[in-house]
Amino acid sequence: MKKSLIAIVAAASISGCATQTFEISGGNNSTTPNKETMQPFFISGLGQTQEMNAAEICGGAEKVAKVESHMSFLNGFLGMVSWGIYTPRQAKVYCTK
Repeated sequence: MKKSLIAIVAAASISGCATQTFEISGGNNSTTPNKETMQPFFISGLGQTQEMNAAEICGGAEKVAKVESHMSFLNGFLGMVSWGIYTPRQAKVYCTK
């Protein structure tokens, strides 16, 4: 029991995060997103979609600088604890100034 617990903690501590960044238009030097939200997914997101309208958030499609989807350690931990039933992800939208 003790060895398996050590193996689980070691595996969780070396597991990384995953980030997908979509650069839409250049010129954004901002490191703070205009909108950040946690999007819930179930059963590892199988057949599921979450949408955010970046053009609406930034006030027009030409003002969208980049969109980012990120799985943090906490998101991965929640997915691991729930055996993949609940798997949230962070979504961020950056606008040009």
